[in-house]
Amino acid sequence: MNTGPRYSVQVKINSKMEGIEQVAPFSLVVRVRAKPIENQANIRVIELLSEHFGVPKSSVQLVGGMKSRRKIFEIG
Repeated sequence: MNTGPRYSVQVKINSKMEGIEQVAPFSLVVRVRAKPIENQANIRVIELLSEHFGVPKSSVQLVGGMKSRRKIFEIG
């Protein structure tokens, strides 16, 4: 199975403004308004990454850090 690139993502919850900031080649900071209740923040991060990279949400996989603010996502 061919896997896409992996990105280290630092999630900042409860932000006033949502957005994605690239801090290194495969490292991002993602700000979301959502709270980490019932997986809402993770779902919103997946939506933002999908828009940012122009891929369907199903192509964005959370592969590490499910309950952490530092997560690993595989795109593609």
